[in-house]
Formats: sequence, structure tokens, C-alpha cells
Amino acid sequence: MEFSDDQIHRYARHLVLPEIGEDGQAKLLGAKVLVIGAGGLGSPLLLYLAAAGVGTLGVADDDAVDLSNLQRQVLHDTSSVGTAKTDSAAARLAEVNPEIHVVRHSARLNADNALKLVRGYNLVADGSDNFPTRFLLNDACFLAGKTLVSAAIMRFDGQLATYKAHLRDPAAPESHPCYRCVFGAQPEDPKQSCADVGVLGALAGTLGSLQAIEVIKEVLGIGESLSGSLLLYDALGATFRKIKTKADPACPLCGPQATIRDLDSAAYREVACAV
Repeated sequence: MEFSDDQIHRYARHLVLPEIGEDGQAKLLGAKVLVIGAGGLGSPLLLYLAAAGVGTLGVADDDAVDLSNLQRQVLHDTSSVGTAKTDSAAARLAEVNPEIHVVRHSARLNADNALKLVRGYNLVADGSDNFPTRFLLNDACFLAGKTLVSAAIMRFDGQLATYKAHLRDPAAPESHPCYRCVFGAQPEDPKQSCADVGVLGALAGTLGSLQAIEVIKEVLGIGESLSGSLLLYDALGATFRKIKTKADPACPLCGPQATIRDLDSAAYREVACAV
């Protein structure tokens, strides 16, 4: 593609990287990424994807900015308290990079709209804070054939992984596990949340930034994918640990005897993109 002078100036540090260059930057500009949650993880994730020049960013969140969010959700500020997070996010991202297109999805995410939503994008990044959303997105992305980059944080700990079970090679049946393969069945009654036990604000910046890197790698097809690995971060110990994961042959979604064939709304609790 032909880059304008402003684009050459804006993306100069990408253009000189052999792994990105003009072809890679053109891929980023043509990419469509859906981010679930404009909160703690979504804030750095969206900011860095916008700055990187990801051409279309979908922002899904049905919440409004609250004063308690500002300790970690750096996409928003005090003046945006009470504003819909999608509106606050769109305004801030336009300031970061007016070239990109931000699509606001303010509806509550559920089994009725999840598949249609993810099908409109090349890749999905999950920054939600609850298990129902994570399981629903995993299933929707697998059924729609979309790669999912998922992060989670609590207290001083974070985790990150990429899921693309739809790309599994039949010759390598343990490759590319999905979220269900790694974490098993959805908890019936999760006993803890960040609202209950707290979270270090800067931890969201660390994991959200790492998540942005993995999204960019997947868009560009560079580096080593996190598919098949779970990255764990302990902020208090200042340590990272990378665990190998594999597909579960008994997985009800992506296993040989799969029983989940669609998103039957009766099988899911209605979930919000809360972060």
C-alpha cells in the first residue's frame, strides 16, 4: 500500500523493524480486532493497538465509567465518570490515532449476539473479568473460526494465553487447546472477583500490554505464538512462568466427540463485559 507522509512519520519505529516493515504495517492497518472489555486490561490493550495502527477496533462493554475504575482503567479519566465506557474509549482512542476506526458495541454480550459479533472481526481479545464471558467467548471464537487472545488478573497475579483450536492439525491432536481444554468446566459459583479481593492497578498495565503484543504477533504472523502455552506472572515475586498446555480429547467443544455445536442460549447465563 501507499503510505502517506504522516503515516511514515507515525509508524517509523515499526517500519524499520525487519519483522514488520511496510508489509506488516499494512496488515495492521487492514486488521479488525474486537476487544471485549474497556476496563483494566482493555485500557492498555486498546491504547497500544490504536497506537500500533490496527485499522478497526471493536470495543464491547455495556458499563459506564465509575470512580472506582480509575485506579487501573487508564483509558478513562475523572471527567468521563458516568459516561458509557465505549464512548469514553472511542474519544480517547481518536486522540491517540485519528486514522483508525473505532466501532462501539454497548450491548450486553450473550449467547444470542456473541457469534455475530466475533464473526465481524479477524481476531478477538478478551479483557473481561468473569468466567461466563470467558467461556462464552471461547466457544464463540472456536465456532466462528477466530483466534482468541485472553488475559486475566487478580490481586498480584496475571495470566495470558492464545487459543486457536480451530487451526488444530489432525496429525497433531494435542496441539492448539481451547480455553475449555486448559481450565475444564465453567465454575458454577466463582467465589472470588477483583471487587472482592482487590487487584494491583499497574498489574492491568503489564498484562494488557503483553496481550497487545500477542494480538499484534498473531495479526502479523511473527514470533512464537502463545497457543499451547499459559503465561503466568507473579508481580510480588517479579517472576514469569510459562506452562505447556495441550488439547483435551474429551473437550466438549473441540474434542473428537464434541457436544457443543452452537451457542444454545439456554446453556449460558447472560453475561456482561464487566472488567
